[in-house]
Amino acid sequence: MHPQTLAIHAADGYRLHARWWHRPDHADPARPVAVIAPATSVQSKYYARFAAYLFDHGYDVVTFDYRGIGGSRYGSLRGFEAGWLDWGSDLDAVLAHVVSACPGRPVDVVGHSIGGFLVGVAPTAARVRRIFTVGAQYAYWRDYAHWARRGMLWRWHALMPLLVALCGYLPAKRFGWMEDTPKGVARNWSRMGPLFERSLTRHRSPGADAARLVHRFAAVTAPILALGLDDDPFGTPAAIDRLLAYFTGAERHHLRLDAAALGFDAIGHFAFFNDRFRDALWPLALDWLRDQKITTPPGATLTTRTGARGP
Repeated sequence: MHPQTLAIHAADGYRLHARWWHRPDHADPARPVAVIAPATSVQSKYYARFAAYLFDHGYDVVTFDYRGIGGSRYGSLRGFEAGWLDWGSDLDAVLAHVVSACPGRPVDVVGHSIGGFLVGVAPTAARVRRIFTVGAQYAYWRDYAHWARRGMLWRWHALMPLLVALCGYLPAKRFGWMEDTPKGVARNWSRMGPLFERSLTRHRSPGADAARLVHRFAAVTAPILALGLDDDPFGTPAAIDRLLAYFTGAERHHLRLDAAALGFDAIGHFAFFNDRFRDALWPLALDWLRDQKITTPPGATLTTRTGARGP
């Protein structure tokens, strides 16, 4: 199956590169559509095999690149100001396109890392049916895993802002970290505090009105299954729960996996979407998205919350 290439325009006119796994000649009005929201500075092509898996199991799928990343990068990033809220607008544009192009069909979201956060930023997420996230959080440094915190503080909160100041963007690819990253995103990340809405407002991110942002999260009613891995230094229990607490209008399930109990040396923050986990892990996402079913593997723990944020 070769996906169709799409150009989707964000509200400000920015052209986003997207791909759509579907069969135009076999349209099924009941077939659900899944939108995959990537991690920070990860190209959408990384999720292609997972998208094909969902397609083979009854979904049409849309993947896309945030502005400044992959196919949505046009020239140098030096001075390119895009931040996380801009990426949230990008996701919103993709969701709005899907809702318009596929009227009446269920729309689900798979959010990886910051992609799971950006779901709450996108107003159209209020129309989503179900949400599945992997390692979703917004990079508050105190929530990093204790065994990795020192190195992560140095890289992401000391070296990263220095490189941005020197280069006008984060030349992450040069260091083998990830794709080169717009300076607005790097600044949002390096300055993030415990309450994201205060951090984004304090540093005058475009469109950052604290009350409005919190309201957008509360407007999401789709049930959420948030997956966390015990060896993920970003997606710790504290980090994932901190984000989930904002989705006050949704039923939130937090499923934590133990890599060793599943027979793996490591899974970490990125490997869930690697093809080698097709049989062991991908059915967890499919069961939830298709049937709202939670499968609890050996060694896993599950917590469920509803309603308002806790203390």
